[in-house]
Amino acid sequence: MPSPKPTAITVHESSRVLEIGFEDGATFRLPFELMRVFSPSAEVMGHGPGQEVLQTGKRDVTIEEVTQIGHYALQPRFSDGHESGIFSWDYLYYLGSHEAELWKRYEERLAQAGLSRDAPMPPARVKGHSHH
Repeated sequence: MPSPKPTAITVHESSRVLEIGFEDGATFRLPFELMRVFSPSAEVMGHGPGQEVLQTGKRDVTIEEVTQIGHYALQPRFSDGHESGIFSWDYLYYLGSHEAELWKRYEERLAQAGLSRDAPMPPARVKGHSHH
């Protein structure tokens, strides 16, 4: 069964949520941070299982522009310059309907990495931790 299509999409910059209403009556308020952390791009997801790049320091990220791609997806441009994520309606619906579980998973991954949500992103090329 195909996913419901969105009937309304509103970017709330002050509260930093993307509000999206679907034709089945569901409405989700997706925090920009959640969208940024779970961006379906290669930069975040990697190129296979276990390749994900843990995103941190995204609490204050905003969406500067949203481009609709055809009739199936949104491509947001985030304030940190990230714009390679293509969010299909299916994926947005998934983020909305699994939000609590996704936050929990994110927090578990942060804990495993010994990081906080607000840790700055390390430069991509650095693998270890430097101690000053």
